[in-house]
Amino acid sequence: MATIKYQLLSKSESAAIYVRLSVKRGLTPRTKTGLHINQTSWSDTSSFPKTNNTTNKNLKSDLQKLETYLLDEVNNASSTGATINTSWLKHNIDLFFKRVTENGQSDILTDAIQTIIDEAATRKNGKKGIGLSKSRVNSYKALKRILTEYQKHNIFKVKDVNVKFAKDFLKYLLNTMNYQNSYALKKIADLKTVCNDASYYGIETSTQLKKIDSTKTKNENILYLSPKELQQIEDAILLNDAHKNARKWLLLGCNIGQRGGDLLQLDENNFVTRKGLDVIEIKQQKTNKDVTIPVLEKTKEIIKSGLPYKISIQKFNKHIKEICKLAEINELINDSKITVTVKGKGNKEKRKVSGLYPKWQLMASHVCRRSFCTNLYGILPTPLIMRISAHSSERMLSNYIGFDNLDYAQQIADFYTLQALKDKKEPQLNVIKNASNQN
Repeated sequence: MATIKYQLLSKSESAAIYVRLSVKRGLTPRTKTGLHINQTSWSDTSSFPKTNNTTNKNLKSDLQKLETYLLDEVNNASSTGATINTSWLKHNIDLFFKRVTENGQSDILTDAIQTIIDEAATRKNGKKGIGLSKSRVNSYKALKRILTEYQKHNIFKVKDVNVKFAKDFLKYLLNTMNYQNSYALKKIADLKTVCNDASYYGIETSTQLKKIDSTKTKNENILYLSPKELQQIEDAILLNDAHKNARKWLLLGCNIGQRGGDLLQLDENNFVTRKGLDVIEIKQQKTNKDVTIPVLEKTKEIIKSGLPYKISIQKFNKHIKEICKLAEINELINDSKITVTVKGKGNKEKRKVSGLYPKWQLMASHVCRRSFCTNLYGILPTPLIMRISAHSSERMLSNYIGFDNLDYAQQIADFYTLQALKDKKEPQLNVIKNASNQN
């Protein structure tokens, strides 16, 4: 007959409680229960916690229930022919305490994140394809690293992620880690995704999970280049061939409204003629959407000497800062930029630091798409802008353009001024006498 005995193998203040299962001679697997107790509260006589307080009484009750459960499972295993060993014992302990599901999925929060990372290659992505992108995988790896630092000696479970947990974790991201609001909220959104994913495996989640707010804040500092600034860049005297090449990419990007990754992959194959119209055809990497852009006169002017040669996004970001500095794009902007700091023993850490910076210091590839959308907003019909920028809604587009309240007020005023001029120019019907009757 199988027997169960609990043991402590250390005399620490938080000693792990082990369980030894004796099935028969030579078959006595032993493993940790995942429970801990102060050694002074343990009875070596009964092999259970002393019942001198409520906590120990509850702990003893849990261990007694586990004993009954394990002995029942031993009987089930005997009838089904299942192999009883240490792995079997550990799995059934985890099942009893609902740490894992029947398929072995762990309810530990960092384990749930690791599951997504491990299955990245076979998971469905936002493009309705298979396989998460490298950036998404890196995002989950960053979340696991941050959570591991945050929990220290605690072990958080998926069901621990409630409204209070999210608020405390957000404070940690903002105040201790000094992350930007947008990045911190993205980590909260990733955390909710992890918990929702774990629920598909039968892992228990908090009833408050849906109430956790991870809504993105509106970006108050939309950085774009105005037509005047683009002209300054076009007129700037550049002596460096690398700068001239990057300028061509920058001007082209602001004219066709594509993300840096898509822009810098353009070659002659993207330029085609359809029904007599010269167009640029692109499949966007992020959205997997097909975009067709007419080749306008300005585009032809920019590339009249040929397409710029290809460069990396890192070099592009570096060069356009230097170009904008030479073009005297010096307006002071209250924004944030990535700053590298040294953290002991030469370890470097990148953080976005808020402050007042000359505009040229803030330049990066995203300025192309934002400049295109902002400069054409109110001039070109919004649905047509969206066809090129591939925004999925007007709300997303309006959050992306660099207009403030004064800009909108000016746009309304310009509309009514134009309407008044049109009314004045409305042709009047005048009766002209027949020339033949004037004699």
